[in-house]
Amino acid sequence: MKEGKKILNRTSRKMTSGLERTPNRAMLRAVGFTDEDFSKPIIGIASAGSEVSPCNIHHDDLASYGKKAIQQSGGMGLKFNTFVVTDGEAMGHEGMKASLVSRETIADVIELVCRGHQLDGIFGIGGCDKTIPGTVMPMARLNIPSIFVYGGTIKAGHYHGEAVDIVSAFEAVGSYSAGKTTKEDLHGIECAACPGAGACGGMYTANTMASAVEALGMSLPGGASIPAVDPLKKKHLQDSGVALINLIKNNTLPRDIMTRASFENAIRTVMALGGSTNAVLHLIALAKEAEVTLSIDDFNYFSDTTPILTDMKPAGRYVMEDLYRVGGVPLVMKMLLEEGLLHGECLTVTGKTVEENLSSVKVDLEGQQVVFPFDKPEKKTGPIVILKGNLAKEGAVLKTCGLQEVVHTGPARVFDCEEDALDAILNHHIQKGDVIVIRYEGPKGGPGMREMLAPTAAIAGAGLTHDVALITDGRFSGGSHGMVVGHISPEAQDGGVLAALQDGDIIRIQSHEKKLSVDLSEKEISTRLKSWKPRPHGYTTGALYKYSKLVSSASRGAVTS
Repeated sequence: MKEGKKILNRTSRKMTSGLERTPNRAMLRAVGFTDEDFSKPIIGIASAGSEVSPCNIHHDDLASYGKKAIQQSGGMGLKFNTFVVTDGEAMGHEGMKASLVSRETIADVIELVCRGHQLDGIFGIGGCDKTIPGTVMPMARLNIPSIFVYGGTIKAGHYHGEAVDIVSAFEAVGSYSAGKTTKEDLHGIECAACPGAGACGGMYTANTMASAVEALGMSLPGGASIPAVDPLKKKHLQDSGVALINLIKNNTLPRDIMTRASFENAIRTVMALGGSTNAVLHLIALAKEAEVTLSIDDFNYFSDTTPILTDMKPAGRYVMEDLYRVGGVPLVMKMLLEEGLLHGECLTVTGKTVEENLSSVKVDLEGQQVVFPFDKPEKKTGPIVILKGNLAKEGAVLKTCGLQEVVHTGPARVFDCEEDALDAILNHHIQKGDVIVIRYEGPKGGPGMREMLAPTAAIAGAGLTHDVALITDGRFSGGSHGMVVGHISPEAQDGGVLAALQDGDIIRIQSHEKKLSVDLSEKEISTRLKSWKPRPHGYTTGALYKYSKLVSSASRGAVTS
């Protein structure tokens, strides 16, 4: 352990100790400090609580439980709010441009609050797609004792005896447009899809990233699976508060936990769960903050050697609360560990190793259908494949969830924004065999790298999942499925080959060969790009303008540092 472990306010004493800090202490007395409190560790409780989203509406209550546990364990908790741009509401319009940008801003907010007040630790609460990586990134960046608590998954809604969720509502739009769903059922699904607090229920991005953070070792075992409204959530918060104080006592730092081996555990777990393609972006970004070498090229090895062990939505039948009932993420991790596919020696926020944390977990798959055994997996390889080729020289991300492989050749139907593509799908202008190309939706070109859930859900709702492919320099919701390729890099705004495409060009997607290409010669591509210029995105001031100037390629995590 590091020296000076008996001093628990290692950082905050710069703000609270000595004659010259009299004014600082005076300010803190106004928020509840007394003389004996100035020697205690001061912990920032970063809550993404907000009334704009069911994912986050309960987080302020969770922060209060966490503060109580911290106070009882000998720390001083100070609550502050980050924020959320909720994808389900931002989807399909300009608001989605703010989504990925919010990840960077959340990380910066937590960094600035912690630096500004010289805090000794971070108790981070996140509950949707960007608040999870956005909360963990500054933990690695600042490298002060930290723990992450997931707000939890939403319970499934029910309509006419069938489980429904937010993706059901998106897909109902396409189904209604195709004449397959009545107006009454469309409205019924809308009303039933989100019955209360919690993040989207399938193995979409929020549940994927919560699981990844648990496998990474930065949250307590089982925390990713506990539903938002489950009574056990309160105990989990209390236990997390105690664990954080122990991390501070032992001076165990995030970079002691977030190692190359632990990132491999996280990737492996994401693959086994059938997780979201956004995990590629977020894990690369997290690794950069932790100063761990991780590239987009690392993911194919784990995809090729990890079966999908769960039957989870969007392609499967079940949601996170179903996985919770049969053993949760620890069950799947124990199965991976027993097969020699996890690094059991990795340290976690419990102060124990992954193997020690999982020692009491029993693998019993009888009487349930959510988790499959290794000899009969849902799919023999993972849900995420990295493609390269003349269309994606830096890489692209293919989602294979629900498909054994993706091999598709077809003519391009080129659109310069998501809205135009969606309009074409809903008005039946897309034919079987087409490859929908949506460009200028990358990190710089959007700006902000919107998710394409509305178009992919419309394709699924129209019954074209196996007949129409969609490729983009944007990204996908964890709820997207079908023949979809995103994160194409270089993006169109950077002069990538995507910018040279024209209607009718033949696009080839070959998952088994890990290739994405267009049937054009290098000479023809070069000729087309000679007259090309970056497309004005319309933002000349503000956060989106700054983001477009600073953001890196999606292949490098779309980070701004």
